[in-house]
Amino acid sequence: MKLHITHETVYDYRPAVETAQHMAYLTPLDNATQTLLSHSLQVSPEPAHINTTRDVFGNSRSFFSLQVPHTQLRVLASSQVLTQAVHLPPSELSWEAVREHFRYQAHAGFEAANEFVFASPMAPRHAEFSAYARPSFSAGAGLLAAAIDLMHRIYHDFSYESQSTEVNTPALEALAQRKGVCQDFAHILIACLRSMGLPARYVSGYLLTEAAPGTVKLKGSDASHAWASVYVPDLPDGERWVDLDPTNDRAGWPSPGEDYVTLAIGRDFSDVSPIRGVIHGGASHTLRVGVTVEPVVEAQGSSRPTQSQSQSQSQGFAPNQSQSQDSTFNKP
Repeated sequence: MKLHITHETVYDYRPAVETAQHMAYLTPLDNATQTLLSHSLQVSPEPAHINTTRDVFGNSRSFFSLQVPHTQLRVLASSQVLTQAVHLPPSELSWEAVREHFRYQAHAGFEAANEFVFASPMAPRHAEFSAYARPSFSAGAGLLAAAIDLMHRIYHDFSYESQSTEVNTPALEALAQRKGVCQDFAHILIACLRSMGLPARYVSGYLLTEAAPGTVKLKGSDASHAWASVYVPDLPDGERWVDLDPTNDRAGWPSPGEDYVTLAIGRDFSDVSPIRGVIHGGASHTLRVGVTVEPVVEAQGSSRPTQSQSQSQSQGFAPNQSQSQDSTFNKP
């Protein structure tokens, strides 16, 4: 499926920001199963410096600095990707075998998935997570089957409620209140898997959603999305991370579906926040975000409308320094 994504972020500051340093994760991944056809990043005011590098997880990240006073920052990312149909690979490896494989052993060889077993700032290991997860992990159960069952349970046990949590709401709090948004559900699933001794990682991206009957797509009204991946060691090399979306109860490899676009991967949201930065000035700001995900219309095809939702956010910060995070997570 060929998809076009625009992601616009606008910060309005009062008073003006004097100088700023920002980092953005807004470039979709290009890998064996998702092809990045084009990408552009426009920043206004024009940065004094901008460069793009790869982080430790293989994500594309852009750094830019602004050395002139400004009352507004506008960042527009435009991308076109080609995604593939997905499948759910077979695996009979028990979850206990995987847990034992990732237990610490002196002088054991390094395995990249090891770092996703440990707690991270927004997806800690805790007894409450393992207690919630345990009914899915019966003795001898296959890891993949157990992880998918856990995903099903989160989907059915939790209520999706916009603005019921903040971007920094602890996963334990979302677990206790049994409600949240896709970021919360991804963190809960990851924390549950890690608390059982299993590697799990966070995935940020986009999802093409369907419009309600009789409606048409509104530009800029879609949202970012988030889900999780579990590591399954007995799958072929390059296919061992299986994606699980507890918000929509969908699983697959290399993603939950060809209507998903993978933006970045990390230990949790804090690794791959779409935009973050440090500013001098701008005691308060208003954040506006517009995301559009739509099929590219081919000569013989037609586009499919997508669901509409919009979101804005305001926050206050200390007068001289702030960290800003773009968080637009809505359930399709």
